[in-house]
Parts: sequence; structure tokens; C-alpha cells
Amino acid sequence: MASHSSSPVPHPSSGGSEGIFRKDRDPSSRHYRPIHSLPDVCPKEPTGKELGPSVVADQHRWTVYNSKVNLPAALNDPRLAKRESDFFTKSWGLDFAETEVMPSFYLPNITKEHFGPYLQETAQREKIHERCKNICPNKDELDAVSTAHIFCSGFQNEYLPNVWLKQIFMKPDFALDDPTTFNAVLPWSHFNSAGRKSSRDMASSRLLQEKLSHYLDVVEVSIARQISLRSEAFFHAMSSQHELQDRLTETARAVTVLRGRTAAIERIMCEGPLRALRQALTRSNCARLHNKLKLMAAVHQSQPTVQLLLSTSEFVGALELIATTKEVLQQELQGIHSFRHLGSQLCEMEKLIDKMMVEDFSMYSRSDLSRSLEDDGQVMEKDRLESLVFGLLRQRKLDFLDIYSDEMILAAKSIVTQSVVDSVSQIEEIDTDIVTKLADQMRLMTFPQWFELLKSVFENFILFLKRIKATLSVVRNVVLEALDSNQKSRLLERAAAAAGGLAEAPGTPLNQGEAELAYLTHEGLFISDALNDAQLNLGAGGGQEQSSTVGPRQALSRLDGCGSDSASGTTESSSSREHALQPGVATGISGVAVACCINEDMMPSDLELGRVANNIQELLYTASDVSHDRCVKVLMARAKDGSLERLSSAEFVFLSQAVEGFVRDTEELCCRRSVSLRGALQSQANRFVHRFHEERKTKLSLLLDNERWKQAEVPAEFQDLVNSIADGRITLPERKPQEERKPSDYLHIDGQKYAVVGTVLLLIRIFLEYCQCVNDIPSISTDMLTRLSDLLKHFNSRSCQLVLGAGALQVVGLKTITTKNLALASRCLQLVVHYIPVIRAHFETKLTPKQYSVLRHFDHITKDYNDHIAEISAKLVSIMDSMFEKVLSKYEVKAPMPSACFRNVCKQMAKMHEALYELLPEEQAQMLFLRINASLKIHLKRQLARLGVHHDGGPQHGLVTVDVAFYTENVQSLRTLEKLDLNMAEIWEQKR
Repeated sequence: MASHSSSPVPHPSSGGSEGIFRKDRDPSSRHYRPIHSLPDVCPKEPTGKELGPSVVADQHRWTVYNSKVNLPAALNDPRLAKRESDFFTKSWGLDFAETEVMPSFYLPNITKEHFGPYLQETAQREKIHERCKNICPNKDELDAVSTAHIFCSGFQNEYLPNVWLKQIFMKPDFALDDPTTFNAVLPWSHFNSAGRKSSRDMASSRLLQEKLSHYLDVVEVSIARQISLRSEAFFHAMSSQHELQDRLTETARAVTVLRGRTAAIERIMCEGPLRALRQALTRSNCARLHNKLKLMAAVHQSQPTVQLLLSTSEFVGALELIATTKEVLQQELQGIHSFRHLGSQLCEMEKLIDKMMVEDFSMYSRSDLSRSLEDDGQVMEKDRLESLVFGLLRQRKLDFLDIYSDEMILAAKSIVTQSVVDSVSQIEEIDTDIVTKLADQMRLMTFPQWFELLKSVFENFILFLKRIKATLSVVRNVVLEALDSNQKSRLLERAAAAAGGLAEAPGTPLNQGEAELAYLTHEGLFISDALNDAQLNLGAGGGQEQSSTVGPRQALSRLDGCGSDSASGTTESSSSREHALQPGVATGISGVAVACCINEDMMPSDLELGRVANNIQELLYTASDVSHDRCVKVLMARAKDGSLERLSSAEFVFLSQAVEGFVRDTEELCCRRSVSLRGALQSQANRFVHRFHEERKTKLSLLLDNERWKQAEVPAEFQDLVNSIADGRITLPERKPQEERKPSDYLHIDGQKYAVVGTVLLLIRIFLEYCQCVNDIPSISTDMLTRLSDLLKHFNSRSCQLVLGAGALQVVGLKTITTKNLALASRCLQLVVHYIPVIRAHFETKLTPKQYSVLRHFDHITKDYNDHIAEISAKLVSIMDSMFEKVLSKYEVKAPMPSACFRNVCKQMAKMHEALYELLPEEQAQMLFLRINASLKIHLKRQLARLGVHHDGGPQHGLVTVDVAFYTENVQSLRTLEKLDLNMAEIWEQKR
């Protein structure tokens, strides 16, 4: 009696009393389901889908749950000859397409070969089964044959009824349409054989009818007997059935009353509140729909607004508007058919803005770097530059510094070209029509003219670098503020995450997306003006309730009232827009029209911004290197014909000082030690030093070749020169007009007198010129030290060749090299040795500790000079030694005394003393005569031994004593030799 829950409840028919229930066909009793509002398109809102039909509301209605046709049945309808091929795509979009189901990777591909072993195993069994099947008939066939036999032969058998009933009529598959069964029940074929009817057959037919009548009687008797046995239970079941029917009728009547009352309760108590709730939901859906339409209107106005912003170079605002619009399209307006192409159009506009920003930045760089250097040092259009840099950073166009670098190189070239043109235009001697190349024009200038040009180039490049530094400083500030903004945004996100458990207060301001869109799509105001207006409205609501939450909404309402298009008003926020409006994030960059909040997904990371900041510093270094390289071009153009090598020392010093000043200024400005200009100057300095050294070496060689090695008078200016050296001034004194003073015979240094030749005086001036060059050009210190040491070695070796080697005899034409010449050469060498430590100390102050190794040259030079001095002393002793050997070899111990031999020795000693007395200091003279006396004693001792004179007090001993006393008295009578200990007792051999 139970029915399906969704089927209508049957009512008793009034036309009869059989208890038959029929479905009510009255059309007036049908109820139709009221129309519900469509669910919200927002994916995060509930759709209002009901789980099943209501028992109360849907009791008289036909619902979808009564449908017995499903979608596969409709699609597979055989009555349709051909289904539409676009059944799905025309309703569900082009993206819906039938795809082939990929085969499972976990199931093997089963082929017929997999069943081969099984078929081979069962083939033999199947053959045996078929053979047995043919031999042994089926059980059903055997039963049918046996039944027919029993039936045909059982007419005279009393046992037949029971058997027949069991074998035929009690079979579970009894069917008269089966010929076997039919023939068994009515075996007419037995009576109608061969189609002929005989009298016997007719008798058998009557007998069969009687038998069947008998069987019927048997059955009826059996049924009556069974009924009589179970009559009480049967009648009891019938009475129970009637009672149950009555109770069901009462139950149906009670259910009908209950449902009527429930329907009344629904109509009176539920329909009104549900209608109110439904209307509230409808109103909410209408409001959401209205907001969606307003948002669509605002998005529709995005393209004209972007074009308006681009016309005023508001690239950042245009990009923010595009980004916000794309975000709204993806989150809140997804699937809107009319906006299906807007996303691609916005992407194309974004690419166009990228190109426009790059071109605008290139144009700005070109105009900024090519404007006159005489303008003030202020950054040109600072707001425009900040806006461009911020836009490029936002779009991750981090290679914009390469554009500035290329423009910077071109501007550096034009600075040199313009400077040369301006300088040449003031020189009448240079015809620019004939000489067209700038390098040739620079080589035609005199050194003062070219030097003024070089200083002008230096000044222009200093101004150029200051301008670049100011511009890059603005760019760096934008990058650092963007980096700081990223860090602040992360801190705000962390704070928001920490406070995520707090519920949002009522009256929450509009979300970021709708507020940005309202600002960016407002007509008649720039983005920065709209932002300022919003901030003012935020500050003006302090006296009202919930002033902290209604400020943005008030600002948006004002913007909506000021605009001419309602589409630029406020937009409803979506639940997916979580970040609140943050005014003033980008207001730290003055003049940059940016939105209220920077999209973190678009901005570069901290690492990328750090790399950009480093690239800015590297670009400043590059600017310094480029400036130095262009100055090198100017320097090398002048030096191509060797004119810089032919400069005087003063001119080269001026050039060096100018270059060093420019290098120092660029180092202070750019914090970069550029090496190209210094390297070029060092190369020219090396060539200058080489020419400088060759000139002085040649000059010194000429002086030595013409030197007669006679004592020269010392002019007063040279005495002043050595006095200044003694005072610690290792420089050439300035030439001043002085009163004429008489020259002196000696050069007085530290209380000593130096008898010198003129070449040595000039040598002192020459090495002071070397020291002066080192003072003026510190970069050539090592090279100049090497050249000076070469000069000193040359003087030592050449003087040795001329004096000791007697080269002066052929070069100058001297008749002989006298002891005076030798002593004078020795004294000159001693003077140079005296100044070598002074020169070494001066060069040591100009060298770095790593360069101290070159000072070893002075140690080698000092040793060579001392060796040369010792050789001269040995030469003087050898001269006297030769004379002693010659004279004393003829010495005879006999009267008169003193002997002629010792008289000659004393005469030669007096001449030697006379030649050396005025030249050598007292100590050196004493040491020299001690060595000469030792030589005399050796030769005298050898001669006495040859003569056989001994220290025995004999007559010969007495004579020798007289000669020795005469010699001692004459030597000690010479000046400065009075206290000389001759120790003449050594001439005698000791007795053994």
C-alpha cells in the first residue's frame, strides 16, 4: 500500500463504493511553483539551491522528480534521424568540446592472444562435451517422451490422473504453445491419424471427454475438500481484509484532513514570512545586480580614461587603471560576454604604454643630456622623471638604465666636438674648410691654445657629471622609496595577519579595487587630485560617528557627484578583495600620479630593486669612465705627432697638474678612480721622461767629453743651490735678480770644501731637475728614479773612462793625467756620493711601500762610486809606488848623506802633497800618505835586504838611519802631515 514519496496522494472516487482510488484530474487543483530570483553570479555566495521537494508545498504539483526521462535518453532518442552537432557548444560556449577518453595507464591492452593458452586447454574438453551431448539426450526431452507415453497408455490405468497431474500440469514450465506439451495434454493425433476420422476415433474422443470431465470432478472434489478443511481460516482472512479496508479509509480521511490543515498553516503562517524573505533576497540580488552594472559601466569607461591619462603622460595612473580593471574582470566580471575582448585589449594597451614609456624615457634622457651645460644644475622636469622611473619599475622594465647609458655616451662625444668647434672658431689661423677633422685641427693649435681647449673640456665634463649625478640621485630615490614601500607593505600584511581573528567593524570602507577604480576612472580630475580630495574627506569626518570608516565612501561620493559620467562613481567591492584602501602609499614621490596602493605582484622584488640601485651607482662609475675616455681621445689626438713629447718641463707639468686636478674632481664627484686618463698621461709621461732623460744624458756626455778636469770656480747661485738642499728644499729655486757676487774656489757643504769641475755643478742641477719633475708629476717617480740612476751610472762610468782610463787624452787632448786630475775626479765623485742619500730620501717620500724595492738602485750606485773613489786612491798610490820602485832599486848605502835617492823621494813626496793638499780634505790626505809611506817602506826594506844592511848598529846601519831621519823630517814638515806616524822601524827585518 505504500507509494513513492514524490507521487501524488490518491483520493477516493465519489462515483463508486468499491474502494478504488483514482488520481484527481481537476485542472483547477494544479498549483504552479512561483518564480524564484536567479542565484548570484559571485562564486563565493550561496546559490540558494534546494535539496529536495517539500512534502507540504509540493503535494499537488508535478516536479522534476516525477520525470522518467534523463539526458542520455533524450540524446539517444531513436526517433531523431540526426542530432544537432552544436547541441552543447551553442549553449555552453566554444570551450565545450568532446574529447577522447585517454586509456588507463594501469590496465593492460587485452588482445586475443591473451586467451590463447586458455582456449588450448579447453578445446579438448569442449570436444568431449559435444560428443557426450550427442550420445546422451537432454533430461527435458526424456521427460517429455516419458510423459507422452504415460498419457497415451494410461487411459485404462487408474494411476494415470495423479501421474498425469504431476508430470504435466504441475511442471513449472507448463505451456500449451509447446507442441510436446499440447500433444501430451490433448493427444488428438492419436485419434486423428492420417487425417481420417473413423468410428473408433469418435468413440475414443467421447471417452476422452468423459475422462476430462472426470478429472474436473476430481479437481473440484479436491478443492472442496481443501476448502472444507481451511474454511475457518479463509473466512477469518476475509473479515480481516474488510476491517483493514475500513481502517485504511479512515486513515486516508485523517491524512486528508491533516494535509488540509498543514496547507492552511503554510498559507497563513509561512507564506507571508517566506515572501518577505524572498523579497529581501530579491532586493539584495537587485542591489548586487545594480552594483554589477555600475561596475561594468566603470570598466566600460576604463579605455577612454586610459587614453585621457596617456594624453597627459600619466603612465603610472594608466597602468594602475589597467591593472585594476583586469583584476575586476578576472574576479568580479568573469564570464561577462560583452567584456570577453576587453582583457586582450587592455594587455595590448599595456604593451603600448611600455613602448611609450621607453620612448619617453629615451627622449627625456636625450634632451636632458644634450641641453646646454651653462644651465643651472637642477634636474630637468623632476616630476616627469620620477613618474617615468616609477612606471618602468612597475612594469619590470629594469633595463632602462642602458638607454640612459647609451644617451650618455653620445652626449659625451658631442661635448668634445662642441668644445673643439668653439675653440677653433676663435682661432683665425685654422681654416676649417681645409682642415675638417677635429684631430687635425687640434694638432694645428699652439700648446697654450690646445691647453685652454683641454681645460674647457675638463670643465664641461665636470658639469656633465654633476648633471648625471643629480639625475641618477632622483632615480635612486625613486628606487629606494619603492623598496621602502615594499617593506612597509610586508609589515602591514604581517600586522593584518596577526589581527586576522578580529571581526571587521561595521561601516568598513570600500575595498582597494573599487576605490582605485573610482579614483582612476573619475573624469575631470587627475589621479593625484582625486587622492588629495579623498585624504581631505578622510580628515574632515573626525567629528562624526565612525569617521574612520566613512571617509573613502564620502570621497567616492564626491567624485561621483563632480563627474559627468555616472560610470565613474563608486563600485561595489567583492568579498575576494581583502585589502583595504591605503591612501598615501605612493605620495612620498612628489609629482608622481600613482594610485593609492602599489600592487605587490607587479612591483619588482627587493633583490631586483637592490640590483637596480647598484646599477645606478655603476652607471655613475661608467659616466666617469666615459668622460675620462673622451679626454683621452683629446690627449692622444694631440700626442699623435709627438708634440707632447717635445713640451718643456714646465709645460708638461702644467698639463700633468690639469689632468690630476680633473681626476681628483671626478673621484670626489663619482667616488670612482678612473685609470684611462691617468694611464694615457702616464704613457705620455714615460715618453716625456725618456726625452727628458735623453736630453740631459746627452748634455752630460757632451760636458764630460769637453771637461779638462781642472778645478772650476763655484758661482754663488750654485752655492745657494746646495744651501737650499741642506735646508731640505729639494727643488730648483726660482730665478731672482741678484747682485753679482764673486764666485768661490770651493763648494762649501756641511763644513767641508769640495773642489769640483764644472760638469759636477751642472750634474747637481740636473738631478735637482729630476727631483723637481717628481714633485710636479708623482706618477713618474719610479720611471724618473730609474732614469736618474742611469744618469748617475753614466757619469761614474764615463768619468772613469776619461780619467782612470785616460780617455781624456784623446777626447780633450790632455797631455797626461796628473795626480791633480785624479784627486779632482775623486773629490767630484765624493760630492755625488754625499747627495745620493739625499736623493734617495726624496724619492722614498714619493713612492708607495710596494715600490721601495726600486730604491736598491741607489745602493748599487753608491757602491760603484765608492769603488771608483778607491780605484783613484789606489791609482795615486800606484804612481808613487812605481816611482819608489824605480828610485830605490838604485839606492846604495854610502856617503854623502842624505843620499841623492832620498832627496829625490822627498822631492816627489812634496810634489804629491802640493797637488793633493788643496783638493783633498786633511783626513783623506793623511790616509793617502800613510799608504804611500807603507809602499816606500816595502821597497826600502826589500832593497836593504838585497844590500845586506841589517839593524846591527854598524856603519851602514848608521847611514841608512840618517837617510830615514831626513825622509821623516821632510814628510812631517808638510802641512797637515805633522802628526803623521811613519813608523820607519818596519824597514828592518826582525832577527830570528
